[in-house]
Amino acid sequence: MNEQQSRQGVLFALGAYFIWGIAPVYFKLIGAVPATEILTHRIIWSFLFMLVLVSISRKWRQVQHVMGSPKTLLMLALTAVLVGGNWLLYIWAVNHNHILEASLGYFINPMVNVMLGMIFLGERFRRLQWCAVLLAFSGVLIQLWQFGSVPVIALALAFSFAIYGLLRKKLGVDGQTGMLIETLWLLPAAIIYLFFIADTPSSHLGNNSATLNLLLVSAGIVTTVPLLFFTAAAVRMRLSTLGFFQYLGPTLMFIIAVTLYGEPLGSDKMVAFGFIWAALALFIIDALIVQRKLRRVQRRVS
Repeated sequence: MNEQQSRQGVLFALGAYFIWGIAPVYFKLIGAVPATEILTHRIIWSFLFMLVLVSISRKWRQVQHVMGSPKTLLMLALTAVLVGGNWLLYIWAVNHNHILEASLGYFINPMVNVMLGMIFLGERFRRLQWCAVLLAFSGVLIQLWQFGSVPVIALALAFSFAIYGLLRKKLGVDGQTGMLIETLWLLPAAIIYLFFIADTPSSHLGNNSATLNLLLVSAGIVTTVPLLFFTAAAVRMRLSTLGFFQYLGPTLMFIIAVTLYGEPLGSDKMVAFGFIWAALALFIIDALIVQRKLRRVQRRVS
């Protein structure tokens, strides 16, 4: 990677995780709309947006190739259900004042990714990674034992997105093609629900204000733009470096929850966050050590 590409990669990564981090502000703006209804808009407008993007990037051959593989199509149906469920839970959490727990879920997600990689992809844990996962697991157990509560939302978000990422990795379908077909799978249910089942003041688009309709249409942009930024960053910089940016999103969510929306940071949440942050610190230290070793090897080879 040359220096210019690396700089572009950093900017794209910052853009992706910044949008993901401040997304709760957008969903709060349309908080009066039920989460299921917002999800349908997210699916419909994301599908239309992806149609335009696939056409501009001329990826219809890739789409045709995937369409010709029933097994891949069925797997994308499964990933569509996973990502749709993740979106719905995230929207519900934000609009019911659980942004803190949602941010905890995305802090946990990298560790779940590593754990699934070990179980299903034959990847091996390093010592510090073992310590980090044990710390995170201990935090959840202490919260359960001391306070009688489990961060269900956080765990559901972390595991659903991690399993989604694992399946997409095994499929090897590029981001734009995969998202177009996933939203296509979800599209019929979204259209039927929005236009034939939902009966709320906001479900009748003709009765909505132009501002609200514009915000609902923007659900497609909020969904697809950060994903495209992330994809652009991934091809311009090392994945190990990109991994450090993934903590920006949940950090922004945490700050927004506490400062902007005044969500209470109770003792149970402080225990959970304390253990997760300690685990993440070990993760980052481990990644830095590995990067240094790789650089040394590269210098010797060159």
